Order: sequence, then structure tokens, then C-alpha cells
Amino acid sequence: MNNSFTKVYEALKWASSFLMANDRDENAGEILLKHLLNMNRSQLFANLQTILPAETAEEFQKAVELHVSGTPVQHIIGTEEFYGRAFIVNKQVLIPRPETEELIYHTLKKVSKLPSKKRLKLADIGTGSGAIAITMKLEKPDLLTVMATDIAEVSLDVARLNARKLEADVTFVQGDLLQPFIESNRKLDIILSNPPYIPDSDKESMSVVVTGHEPHMALFAGTDGLDFYRRFMVELPQVVKQPGLIGFEIGAGQGEAVADMLQDTFPGAAVSIEFDINGKDRMVFAEIR
Repeated sequence: MNNSFTKVYEALKWASSFLMANDRDENAGEILLKHLLNMNRSQLFANLQTILPAETAEEFQKAVELHVSGTPVQHIIGTEEFYGRAFIVNKQVLIPRPETEELIYHTLKKVSKLPSKKRLKLADIGTGSGAIAITMKLEKPDLLTVMATDIAEVSLDVARLNARKLEADVTFVQGDLLQPFIESNRKLDIILSNPPYIPDSDKESMSVVVTGHEPHMALFAGTDGLDFYRRFMVELPQVVKQPGLIGFEIGAGQGEAVADMLQDTFPGAAVSIEFDINGKDRMVFAEIR
């Protein structure tokens, strides 16, 4: 495909039409061009009449076509913004989602209710890119000692890169769910996780942008998507302190089931379901008393 666009606004117009015609988000063109030109949004729109260098125009066209073929924008540019910070992402980790930013927001509110201590121990389970662990450490550097686990060493490599880049003091440990803490008899004040929660049957209806480029072990969790929460219920009582806090991201419609599991596991806990900005149940918390 050869295109005749020469100016920034023409490139954006072409990309928008091409992306929409191929059932991709029309805003992807803007993200890609900002990256190639090293501009923020206001700078880009101040330069709509600017003529693009031929090599940049060609690179932009290739990037848009790559996204249309299924490659996530985040993999093309190599990063995704999360809670105001740029995180390195690749095929080894789940791309951080806006919904997970809401898990951070609600956790920060609930952490303030925990009894005042000099330091609280927090663990992010299944950390992937490290987005949750690193963000919590950077938001509460003096309050939290942060650890994170993942079963995949290749994911931890990405998380460590992000921690170094963002100068976050987080300890990363390879292991399955809470096993590293059980084996070392370590207790935790706060446990957070965005585990796999998509039912296996949803795989066929999902976009190739997700299923073809993100790790399936970070996405899918059995017939009803609840397999990992069931496993957590066995392990959590062995590591969470009293008082303590547990916070999960969940799939829409899973709130009641996960809340019931937590209430059965911790009968005295204050269990709550939190909804995202779209009104979907997206987080479940247990405040252990």
C-alpha cells in the first residue's frame, strides 16, 4: 500500500480511516506518530501542518500496518503508560490495563486505614511487568516494603528492568503464587494480585491483538475463570497478617463468587466489591481484622 500523505494531519487522517476499516482503534495512529516524532499530544497537534520526513512517513505506515496485522501498539513502541509512568512491555508480560490502575487507587485508600506502622509488607502475586508492585512502592515509598512473585522468570526479567528504570526498590522472587512466602514462613500485611481470570471458552471470541501476542498463562483460568482465586484461598491464610488487606482484580461478573470465597476463608473480614468507571465489578477486597 502506497500513500500520498506528506503532512502530519494527512498521516493521522489516513491512519484513522485505515484502522477503522480494519476494526482497529482509530486512536492507535496518534499514539504511534507521537512515539515516532517524540512528541506529546499537544506538540503533535501544534504541528499538524508540518511535513513529515519521507523515512518517518514510511516508518509510520509500516507501524500502522503492523498493528492492523495484530501486533499491539504497546509492543510496537515498547512501552505502556500506567499510573502516569511508562512501563516496558513485550510478549512475555501482560500489557497493563486502565482497570488495574483502579486497583491501585482503591488499595491506596484502604492502606490508609491499616493500623499505623513504620513499614508494611506488601506482595504483588503474578507481577508480570511489575506495574502493581512498582507503582505501590513509588506511591508509598516510606510506608511499604514491596515484594513481587511470578512463575515465569522471563516475566521477572521485564519487571526488574522496569524497577531499575523507574528507580523502585522492589524485591522480585520466582515462584508459584504464594509459595515463596509459605516456604520461607514470611507473613504479609498486604497481598495484591491481578491473576488470570478469563474463562477458557472466551479465547475464540477475543481479538488476535490479545490472544496472538500476550501470554496465555497470564490470561486464562479454567472453565469459569476462577481457578486461581480458588488456589489463593488455600494459601492466603498461611501468609496474611491480622490485621491485613487482600485485593484482587477480577473479571466483570465474578465479584460475587470471589467475594464469597474470601468471606468463607476469612469469616471475620470486611469483604467488599468495587466497581470500575464503567460500572462493572472489577475488584474485590478483604480487610482482615
